[in-house]
Amino acid sequence: MKHKSNIAIYGAITANVLIAISKFIAAFFTGSSAMFAEGIHSIVDTGNGFLLLFGIKKGKRASDKTHVFGYGMETYFWSFIVSLLIFAFGGGFAIYEGVHSIQNPEIIKEPIWNYCVLGAAVLFEGSSLIIAIRSFKKLNPKGNLFKNMIKSKDPANFVIILEDSAAVTGLIIAFLGVFISIHFQYEYADGAASILIGVVLLVVAIFLARETKGLLLGESATPEVLNKLEAILDSDHDILDYGYPKTNHFGPDAILVILEIVFRENLLLEEAENKIAALSNEIKEKCPKVSQVYIQIIRKA
Repeated sequence: MKHKSNIAIYGAITANVLIAISKFIAAFFTGSSAMFAEGIHSIVDTGNGFLLLFGIKKGKRASDKTHVFGYGMETYFWSFIVSLLIFAFGGGFAIYEGVHSIQNPEIIKEPIWNYCVLGAAVLFEGSSLIIAIRSFKKLNPKGNLFKNMIKSKDPANFVIILEDSAAVTGLIIAFLGVFISIHFQYEYADGAASILIGVVLLVVAIFLARETKGLLLGESATPEVLNKLEAILDSDHDILDYGYPKTNHFGPDAILVILEIVFRENLLLEEAENKIAALSNEIKEKCPKVSQVYIQIIRKA
């Protein structure tokens, strides 16, 4: 799972490095603020890719005495940092550059540079987006893509989709800005395009921050995992009753499960201990993302 996520990230980093260089060259020759903003956007996306890889690596560390549930939430922290960078350096800078361009408007020169770079960028970013979506769909084959992104507990799986979607949208806006500026001699079009690109990045950043904030604060397992837990408990004839399973994600692949169970009254202590061990193993086998299971025996009133 993590390996597939990394493939999408490596693909995005490679595409963003090549595209950033092309955009800055085009911005230098044409003076386009929208193209310059897009270059900064690609630089930010490149840095974000490395931060995601760093977070994944840090999150793989084994648990120790100071972090008994492991370091899986490192992935959530660095994904949240990515959202802040998109907001500040991506969206914020693009809007600033757009406002500056509107205050000092100029008609774009040598538009052929912009058109060539934008065409190549759409090709690279589109390819990266397709790779990211396919990788995500392999892990989430059923249901709506957007809804699965909201339900996902692994930011590395959907951050690249969000970034590449914003990048493709930004490229289309930049193209329209260049086209309107050249063909209609509307000198404010380029600056307006830069501002719109900034707004798109702000929306993506806010969405990503919202999702990762929820994970950092602690989210329960998905309904699918909870249904499996309840099915396991319902099928055990030695269990008379149980409380609603308490779960929490401590990383994309690390779920803590706490269960309160009422066993049948004539169950011996040794039998109960063996039953708890067997139940814990069954849960981990049928729910691979569950890393810790704590079972508390409750006496029926």
